[in-house]
Order: sequence, then C-alpha cells, then structure tokens
Amino acid sequence: MPLHPQVAAMRERRVAQDTPPLYTLSLEQARADDLASIQAAGGTPEPVGSVVDLSYPGPDGEVPLRIYRPEAEGPLPVLFYFFGGGWTLGTIDTADAICRRLANAVGCLVVGVGYRLAPEHRFPAALEDCYGAVEWFAANGASYGADVTRIAVGGDSAGGNLAAVISLMARDRQGPALKCQLLVYPNTDYTASTGSMAENTDSAFFNNRSVAWYWSHYLGDAPTEGLDPRVSPLRATDHTGLPSALVITAEYDPLRDQGEAYAAKLAAAGVPVELSRYDGMIHGFFAMAGDLDDGARAQEEAAAYLRKFL
Repeated sequence: MPLHPQVAAMRERRVAQDTPPLYTLSLEQARADDLASIQAAGGTPEPVGSVVDLSYPGPDGEVPLRIYRPEAEGPLPVLFYFFGGGWTLGTIDTADAICRRLANAVGCLVVGVGYRLAPEHRFPAALEDCYGAVEWFAANGASYGADVTRIAVGGDSAGGNLAAVISLMARDRQGPALKCQLLVYPNTDYTASTGSMAENTDSAFFNNRSVAWYWSHYLGDAPTEGLDPRVSPLRATDHTGLPSALVITAEYDPLRDQGEAYAAKLAAAGVPVELSRYDGMIHGFFAMAGDLDDGARAQEEAAAYLRKFL
C-alpha cells in the first residue's frame, strides 16, 4: 500500500525543511539530531511510579541502568528494553517514552541499558554490556522489587538485534531463563541485500545507505564479523529452545525482510512466534507514537503480548 497519510505528511515536512540524512552528518551532530527527533515524535512521556538511575559493574567499567516502575505493589516482572540507533546513536533517553508506556501498560519493571556505542566501542561491546546487565539484574533485581523469575527482553532496530542475540546467548550460556522476546524491526542479517533492502532508498527516511553506515561503525572486520551469529542471529545454526517472540516490521523499511525471515526461522524451529507487519509505515515508527497513530498501536500490541508472558 502507499505511505500512510501521516507518514506522507512527515515526509513532506522533512523535504520542505531540507532535513539531512543522519549518515551525512558528523557523529556528534547525528547523535544530537537523532535524540531530538525521537523526543519530538515520541509524544509526552507518561508519568510512572518511580524512575531510578544506577549502574552495574560491566565487562569494561560501570554500565548505566534506568529502572522504570509503574504504580504497582509487590515484586514485578522485568522487561529489558534496548534502545535503537544502529549501535552508534542513542542513549537511555532515546527509549524513555517507550519504556514509560510499556511499564505502565504491562505492569512491569522496565530496565533501560546504557550500553557502549560504536565506533568508539565496536562489536561485541554493546552486546556484552547488555547481556551482562541481564545476568546482573537476574542476580540482584529482587532488591529493586523485581520478580526475576519473569524476565523478557526487547528492543527496536539495533536494540531488537541485541534482544535476539541475547536470547540465543542466554540459552547457550545457561543464563537467565527468558519468558519472551520483543523484536521491533530488528537487524538479523548483515548480508541482506535484496527485496526490502534494495527497494528502500528514499533519503527522507531510514534507508539502505543508513543500514550500511551503521554497520560500518559497529563492525571492525565487517566481512568476517558480519557472519557471526552474535551479529546476524538469522545465521545461527540452531534456533530451537528460544523464548517466544513478537516480531514487528514496517512495510517501508530496508530491514523488513530480514525481520520477517527471522520470524520464519524461529517458527520453523518450533518457537512460538507472532509476526505483525504495519503497512504504510517506515523504520522507526514504533518510537513515533506522538506523531503516528500506528506507533501508539504497535506499542499497545507489544504491551498486550508482554502481558501474556509476564
């Protein structure tokens, strides 16, 4: 279908304002512009019961964590939510509005992880920070009001990639038992080059050049590391025994096909999967709930899914 009218209007504004693609900017400017645009489109952040900032001793120093708690009694289940930004942009603040809405709608603690960014810290720094956070909180979360027997992981874009890989790592390392995974337009295959990757070239939106720009920052030896299942979870040899998954994709997204291929790979391995494509939507829409009705609807779908497992 054509671009949703709300997305088409967004495109008109960007073209009229001559908004430059992030990949044409300096890293410092791209990081600032990315956060500003997400905060502008994310809607008014919802109040929650409490927000606590802390850190845990990560593999290479302290890693920031932020715990969102809704107004609720008793130990609560936990969702780890990893922000997007191609492992290159983003902070805990990037996903602040999402974390608040999910905490309230699910009735769970949401833990944001301030993982190290590339290119200053390339693969596997972000991954090890995030996996370490899950392990640490599983061991220590009870003191923060968590029910650590009910843990889920989730994220959008690069955050979805991290959630998918962490699910594989938790299985393979006999780590924390995860109830489910929320994968919002995740990167799953470094080598993806056809279909949605080839079609999405519009410089007004996240496009195939954006994807290449992010990979170039994240990977030090792209041809070799890109085939590593910790980078491209679609390329893992075994997907059995993974937690149930909700995979959300967008029609006008270069990552659409690899997200849907990952859902199919999980289903073929016997993992319960729900796949939800939002027609007329673009990459990033999940974080644009203030501007796009489907962004709010997708967050509601994610919350409903998480409630079933948490």
